[in-house]
Amino acid sequence: MKPDDMRTLSAEELENNLEQWEEQLFRYRCEKKIGQLENSNLLRSTRRDIARAKTITCERKHAASES
Repeated sequence: MKPDDMRTLSAEELENNLEQWEEQLFRYRCEKKIGQLENSNLLRSTRRDIARAKTITCERKHAASES
């Protein structure tokens, strides 16, 4: 998901997506370990989505504390 799309989500939606991505990342790591993951790029893209979501969450918290 692109950062601009993430910024349009509410805090609750972003948090729900973050939880889903973390669960997916766990499943992808397990699949990779046992050799069932066909597309290893999924690991990278999921990790990056998690990082983007966490960054946007921190930006929002920082902006709220300054206001």
